[in-house]
Amino acid sequence: MEIEVKVPTLGESETEATLVSCLKKVGDHIEVDDIIAEIESDKITMEVTAAESGILKAWHFYANDTVTPGEILAIIETDQNRRSIMQTVKKALPIKKREVAVQEEASLPQDEPIDRQENSAPTERVRMSRLRQNIAQRLKDAQHTAAILTTFNEVNMQGVMELRSKYREQFKDHHGVDLGLMSFFVKACVEALKHHPIINASIEGQDIVYHHYNDIGIAVASKKGLVVPVLRHAQNMGFSDIERGIQAFSEKAKTNHLMPDDLKGGTFSISNGGIFGSLMSTPILNPPQSAILGMHNIQKRVIVENDEMVIRPMMYLALSYDHRLIDGKDAVQFLSEVKEMIEYPAKMILDI
Repeated sequence: MEIEVKVPTLGESETEATLVSCLKKVGDHIEVDDIIAEIESDKITMEVTAAESGILKAWHFYANDTVTPGEILAIIETDQNRRSIMQTVKKALPIKKREVAVQEEASLPQDEPIDRQENSAPTERVRMSRLRQNIAQRLKDAQHTAAILTTFNEVNMQGVMELRSKYREQFKDHHGVDLGLMSFFVKACVEALKHHPIINASIEGQDIVYHHYNDIGIAVASKKGLVVPVLRHAQNMGFSDIERGIQAFSEKAKTNHLMPDDLKGGTFSISNGGIFGSLMSTPILNPPQSAILGMHNIQKRVIVENDEMVIRPMMYLALSYDHRLIDGKDAVQFLSEVKEMIEYPAKMILDI
């Protein structure tokens, strides 16, 4: 019995992808859920798995080929005798090897001498992945379309850090997940968005679309580049729900298991460059969203409290926003409110 392995459904509005790698060879024994290939679309890298066990009989595409959803990538034979397949493979191998040898011979320069200058600098040319090409295009589109401005502030992290230090172990024991910094900022942004709905809005043609929910994009680093999975309806989430969601996204990004639905939508985003040591940056918008919050590295600095100089853990915050829609006043007030709730976390915990 032959089983067709097809290209899975891609992200919203995506019609094609690239077959990045074929991880199994014709003739290999395949178990259920074995990863046999990786495909990459403009937004995401996906693993293609086998739904049945058997012998890989044929590939219909090769690495770097363009594929579309529903096309047959490979055939798995579940009932055919394995020996007959292996005999077919062995017969095919010498031909394939000869083809490769001919191609390699043809690719060598026949008449031109090889430049062996000792002082020549070595270079390497690698084709950009679809994901990287899409990131590049989206960032350039954002700069060309939106009128991007950035406003800055700094926040005293003492209150949050003391709270985490005091309750971190109890939180993990009770909820089964660590209490990170990001959940505080997600909660602070959700509260501030209630009072500044324009920050959560977007432009569609001549209209302003107000979103009466908070789908918060969390920028996550993956092997293929920066991706922004979305926490759906974050306004209904507690700290533990947010932390579990972020942890799940991080694990999926590391193992290339993020799905297209994980990246759809989003009304506001948060990016934490501080985990890489960034002191200050100007985050770029994630269209069609109109604003993004940038978190940064925490450093101890001298500040003035009650007319006395004290050392506190400080973080610079940056809010980039589309000035076509958002006035400077709204951006500054929104960021100030986020700052206040982070400095006095009891306010958002008590909802006051």
